[in-house]
Amino acid sequence: MRVTLTKSFEFDSAQSLEIFPEGHKCRNLHGHSFRLEVSVSGEVSPENGLLYDLARISEAASPLVAQLDHAYLNKVPGLEIPTIERMCRWFWERLDGVLPGLSEIRVYESERAWCSYIGQ
Repeated sequence: MRVTLTKSFEFDSAQSLEIFPEGHKCRNLHGHSFRLEVSVSGEVSPENGLLYDLARISEAASPLVAQLDHAYLNKVPGLEIPTIERMCRWFWERLDGVLPGLSEIRVYESERAWCSYIGQ
């Protein structure tokens, strides 16, 4: 049986997106309550009925979330232009190889706006 497990994390950060034109609200310094979802996919073990212990995802992702929590994202190496698209890739690059079966990273800047990345 093939499944996908997803673990969700929350963090608050500030950013400014100078890629937008003068007068665009996102160009100004602003913050979001972000949500990160980390998904892994694979075959469930017939012996124990598990794909992963979810704590394994937490152990890998929590230090990254802590690095971004209450941070100014523009000052984080690799996130100088902190769009949610680049944030997805930033998380992927740090979790790929650490979490076998990593299948998707999703970053929400609100309940109605998010980006999903599958490492391609």
